[in-house]
Amino acid sequence: MEPMDIVGKSKEDASLPKATMTKIIKEMLPPDVRVARDAQDLLIECCVEFINLISSESNEVCNREDKRTIAPEHVLKALQALGFGEYIEEVYAAYEQHKIETMDSLKGGKWSNGAEMTEEEAVAEQQRMFAEARARMNGGGVAPKQPDPDPSVES
Repeated sequence: MEPMDIVGKSKEDASLPKATMTKIIKEMLPPDVRVARDAQDLLIECCVEFINLISSESNEVCNREDKRTIAPEHVLKALQALGFGEYIEEVYAAYEQHKIETMDSLKGGKWSNGAEMTEEEAVAEQQRMFAEARARMNGGGVAPKQPDPDPSVES
């Protein structure tokens, strides 16, 4: 039976984006150093194998703790168990930085304008957007219906 990863593909099918990995490899080396394509492929395969190793050990740590979801602590324990303890501090720092960046992007997402809206303002904005959409759907020729139309005023 062939080993399977969590998405149901065999390990041989697992890979990392070559363009991204090539960029990372080039950024890590001095500008005058060139890397043969075979060497790049080998480095990518080593990265995939390393990820599989850490994932597998993290899963075992998770199972020993009777948990169903691998948490960052499980990954750190896996690194220690596999002899990569010297990297734990750096990995944890990268994880903390990732959390900060993720929180910033969630707070300042594409729908955020930096200021909070009251519920009334949000409803008014939603109604305005609905009215604009209705006007576009009607070819712009028909005035959008207002939530509380005044029959005495013709548009």
